[in-house]
Amino acid sequence: MTTESVRITTIAARPTAVIRRVTNWAEFPKLWMPLLDEVYLFARAHPELATGGGGERWQNVMLYTDQTPTVEVGVLAAAAFESDGEVVCSALPGGEVVTALHRGDYSTLGETHQAARDHAAARGRELAGPCWEIYGHATPNPDDAETEVFWLLIQD
Repeated sequence: MTTESVRITTIAARPTAVIRRVTNWAEFPKLWMPLLDEVYLFARAHPELATGGGGERWQNVMLYTDQTPTVEVGVLAAAAFESDGEVVCSALPGGEVVTALHRGDYSTLGETHQAARDHAAARGRELAGPCWEIYGHATPNPDDAETEVFWLLIQD
């Protein structure tokens, strides 16, 4: 695992297709895959919303609006859309963030989150609360997996 490109930057909000749940950290590992599977049933029926071009590729996202956690599990969307059942149109927050790129096994993703929080603290910045991950496309070698980690900052 490596953590790269830890930095503070400003980003725009990005539309998502997600299912929202309030859960707990013990249950979340069993919950996210069934939710993502349900979002993909919707996503595959709406290829015009894919962000990978030509309706072929989706990027998974997990937004933690708080540390309960209240989560939004789903995919990036190319545009806003009308919600359908449990799949709702939402958005990743925009604004100033601390972000880091995680490479490798997901089991060490917490270390990248910590590196981002430490980076913000070292610069006197406070976290606003929400954090999220944008997952890169699957690779044959798990060591090549890339995940972007973001923490929204309190605006100065």
